[in-house]
Amino acid sequence: METWYFIDSKDQSPAYNMALDEKLMDWHREGTIPPVVRFYGWNPPTLSVGYFQHIEKEINMEAVKAHGLGFVRRPTGGRGVLHDDELTYSVIVSESQNAMPDTVTEAYRVISQGLLEGFRNLNLQAEFSIPRSKEEKDRLKRPRSAVCFDAPSWYEMIVEGRKVAGSAQTRQKGVILQHGSIIRSVDVDKLFDLFLYKSDRARERMQKGFHKKAAAINELTEAPVSMNDIKQAFRKGFEKGLDIHLKEYALEAGQKEQVKDLMEKKYDSEAWNFKW
Repeated sequence: METWYFIDSKDQSPAYNMALDEKLMDWHREGTIPPVVRFYGWNPPTLSVGYFQHIEKEINMEAVKAHGLGFVRRPTGGRGVLHDDELTYSVIVSESQNAMPDTVTEAYRVISQGLLEGFRNLNLQAEFSIPRSKEEKDRLKRPRSAVCFDAPSWYEMIVEGRKVAGSAQTRQKGVILQHGSIIRSVDVDKLFDLFLYKSDRARERMQKGFHKKAAAINELTEAPVSMNDIKQAFRKGFEKGLDIHLKEYALEAGQKEQVKDLMEKKYDSEAWNFKW
């Protein structure tokens, strides 16, 4: 059984969260640290967009500001995510790591086994989403909505047919970063305020359909679940799902300075966040 590092960053700024994920990739690539599982939250609540998203075409920035949200572009793909009442996770691991498949899709399956076990620790019978028909696969290539939780992708988590976790992945110079959202509760009106639509009717239709496609943990459990319980469930879930032992790790002073530097140069800059 391998030992990986575990970091609980708690609530941090959007720029910090993305900068630390990127620096963890760098340090792992350099051999400074082993693979890492990281948990974190967002202060303030934040809209993150995928690397390839076009802000002017898809995002209502006036609503982002009106709701007092942070904003950041992720280094990973995918669609817009409102990070509010959730546990965000990231996994940083080398492509050459034991049992890590070559393809992005199959790597999702391996890493997401930790999510599967985490939901089961909360007594939720989660299963993998596996698009089977050509129509379902085509929909993944051409999503109808800019909202991440509008539909599940390969090997994302569903409970009772509804998406319960959204994830995105990137590979850079031999290292995989997969991060994603485990939603405890969601304000659907606020979420749908943040995107642009062809018409009010289109928004109404999408928002009405959202309840059938996605669910938060506290919608599915008999009693509300605390964030501490969620963290414990998913820490154990990653250990079981990936067959690893997680050892707590705290950043050194020099590492903190590197994260701060990357925040200022990249993730706090308009050049990065609005580049498309």
